Amino acid sequence: MKKKINEMDLKLPAISINEAVSRSVVSAFSAELDPTVEELGDIRCAVSEAVTNCIVHAYKGRSDSDPGYIYISVRLYDSREITVEITDEGCGIEDIALARKPHFTDGESGERCGMGFLVMESFTDYLSVKSERGVGTTVLMRKKLKP
Repeated sequence: MKKKINEMDLKLPAISINEAVSRSVVSAFSAELDPTVEELGDIRCAVSEAVTNCIVHAYKGRSDSDPGYIYISVRLYDSREITVEITDEGCGIEDIALARKPHFTDGESGERCGMGFLVMESFTDYLSVKSERGVGTTVLMRKKLKP
């Protein structure tokens, strides 16, 4: 049975600069498990995609004075596993299966190249997406580090 050895919760406004902030904070926190450079890069990319989704999709149309928030929870386990949960209180996703397809976007055609779920999935060992329209979305990612 795995044992939690450290945890962190972070709340950030959903503004573009915080994509880099979240990526840096999560990777710095994960350093406790001494991941390889490649593993750290994987975590950074997955977090970046998830946070970008919150900024671009979940809160689109919100004002700069009320951008909404991104909630990030990171857990480190003695089994060398990292879990990262990223939650928003945005518009939610109507059809998660459709949103997970390559190149799906809820924006203008050609505006973006998808919501990045396949990217997140390719950099992690497990990806779960839960969402409710008008309530928000939670993305849970797990990464098992090499011994």
